[in-house]
Amino acid sequence: MTRLRIRSAASGLDVLADLLPAKAPENLAFLLAYLSAPRVVPGLHAMWTGPEISCPIPPDHLAGADYARALPPENATLHPQPGDVVLAYVPARMWGGNPDPIFDIGLFYGPGARMFFPVGWLAGSVVAQVRPEDRPALAEACTRIRRSGACEITFSQEP
Repeated sequence: MTRLRIRSAASGLDVLADLLPAKAPENLAFLLAYLSAPRVVPGLHAMWTGPEISCPIPPDHLAGADYARALPPENATLHPQPGDVVLAYVPARMWGGNPDPIFDIGLFYGPGARMFFPVGWLAGSVVAQVRPEDRPALAEACTRIRRSGACEITFSQEP
């Protein structure tokens, strides 16, 4: 099974997440196509969803990508649990008239999370889960990100 490695040198984040291919096949196909090579994306503490580091995929990363299309909700959640890696999809023009669709990788690290945004409730797809033994390190690193501000997070596939 392929896993995700999630790293941020600034915060000390370095965790593994197990993929959930049987539960979110289309969303995971998108993510794996996007991560055909390691990617660095911005990470910032979410304002609306609670204990989450939001990693919006820059639109220029997806320019011309045939896999960057509307994603169905799969393994959907409105209340992610600690360790959940959630892919959220927002259609073009839905959020403030933004002409680009939004694809966001959410790293949830604590209890009390919710998929609530300025546009309202939006179910996200749980595509992976950080390994239980890595969850304390995830919470510590995400707390450092919350306190220090935005950072860069590297996502890569591992066998």
